[in-house]
Amino acid sequence: MNPVATLGQFFIAFMTSLGRLSMFTGTSFAAMFTPLYRRQLKKQFMEVGFYSLPVVGLTAIFTGAVLALQSYSGFSRFNAESSIATVVVLSITRELGPVLAALMVAGRVGASMAAEIGTMRVTEQVDALVTLSTNPFRYLIAPRLWAGLLCLPMLVLIADIIGVMGGYMVSVHKLGFNPHSYLKSTFDFLEFKDVYSGLVKAAAFGFIISLMGCYHGFHSNRGAQGVGRATTLAVVSASIMILFSNYILTELFFSTK
Repeated sequence: MNPVATLGQFFIAFMTSLGRLSMFTGTSFAAMFTPLYRRQLKKQFMEVGFYSLPVVGLTAIFTGAVLALQSYSGFSRFNAESSIATVVVLSITRELGPVLAALMVAGRVGASMAAEIGTMRVTEQVDALVTLSTNPFRYLIAPRLWAGLLCLPMLVLIADIIGVMGGYMVSVHKLGFNPHSYLKSTFDFLEFKDVYSGLVKAAAFGFIISLMGCYHGFHSNRGAQGVGRATTLAVVSASIMILFSNYILTELFFSTK
């Protein structure tokens, strides 16, 4: 009933979680530069990269298509339809491609990592690894972090291409744009920095997704309810950190000062 005591408990709990996450991040980062288990690394590359292609591709193509339609609806009021190609390609490569792909992968892969590692924690398989002199950070965490760090930029690059193609298809086949003029506008205003910034964001988002999934799974409470809560927290925390870090990286890349 004491508001000061409640605030103090919340602050202590927050600082405890922050300290535990910092220690987990440091240990995981150090484990990334030790000899890795190649079979686990290949498995995670398939899980994070290849199996995420369908959902990322569908998200990208419909995002590009909707963006072209909405841009045409707004720009037609000011006779600025020629800017649609530029808006589509810059929006996809800078923001929508990395962010939407990361959010979709967080919902798919982050939850999977948290559930898998959380189940291993509950069933004492993580303790069994320690008993067998196997470092769980090298065996479980490091391959997932590398997979997220390296696979998401490749997924985002594919998503950029598919998203721009979606905007092209709608603009040419539905809105009546000249295909050569549309492609010329796309390549004339696209710079290397636009693509590069999106790929850097994707690498940061991939690391965040894997880190949150592994962290919440590794510290899962006992029982099925604890695993379910860890899965939810992994997706929510990864999504929030993706949006927050997106603003920070955008400020670093495109600050006007």
